[in-house]
Amino acid sequence: MTTTWVKFLRVAFIATPLLFISLTAQDYISKDIIAKLQRQYGDSARRRAVALNTLMTSLKNASDEEKLKRVNQFFNSFRWVSDQELWGRRDYWATRTEFIGKGAGDCEDFVTAKYFTLKQLGVSTKKLYFTYVKALRYNQAHMILTYYATPRSIPLVLDNINGNIKSATQRNDLVPVYSFNGDSLFLAKQEGLGQAVPGGNKKNPKWLELVDKMKKEGL
Repeated sequence: MTTTWVKFLRVAFIATPLLFISLTAQDYISKDIIAKLQRQYGDSARRRAVALNTLMTSLKNASDEEKLKRVNQFFNSFRWVSDQELWGRRDYWATRTEFIGKGAGDCEDFVTAKYFTLKQLGVSTKKLYFTYVKALRYNQAHMILTYYATPRSIPLVLDNINGNIKSATQRNDLVPVYSFNGDSLFLAKQEGLGQAVPGGNKKNPKWLELVDKMKKEGL
C-alpha cells in the first residue's frame, strides 16, 4: 500500500435518527417528493427522480458491488457546479432532493446523494464514509465516498472526478485527510477503522445541518 493513505482522520458522527420514511419497493422516491420536484424545478427534475426511483427498484436485490457501480454511474451524469454559482453561497451542502432538482452540484453533493441512496438500498453505513481528500491534479480540497467491505479492507473510491470505481491504493492523485459517516469518529490508519475519537458528532456542523434539512423533506 502506498503511503498516501497511511494516516488520515476517519470521522463518523454518533448515529443520528435520520432514516427514510417507509416506502413501497416502487416508491424509493415518494410521489409527493417527485411532485414537489416538478413544481419547484421543472419536468427535467421529475424525470431525474423517476429515473432514480426506477434504478433503485431494479437494484433492490443486487449485490453491494452492483449497487455501488450503478448508483455511482447515475449521479456522475450530473454536472459539477460550484456552490457560489448554484446557490450564491461559498459552502452549501445540498440534500439529495436539491441535487436531483438542480441536476448539478459540487463534490459534497455528489457524495451526499450517493451515500443516502446506497443507505436506502440497504448498504450498511458502517461501510460508507464521506472522505475529504486533496485532489493533487487540481491542488484543491475534494470529497469522495469510500466503501469498506470489511473494517480492515482497503476502501473503494466513488468519485465524480474519475467515474471508475477503484481501490484507494489505485488513486495516487488523492491524498486523504479525514472521513466521516453517521455513526462514530475514527482516526484512520493505513487499513481499517483505526482508533475511535470521543465527541465526533460535534466535528462537522454541516453534517448536522444536512440531516436536519433531510428530516424536513421527509427523506
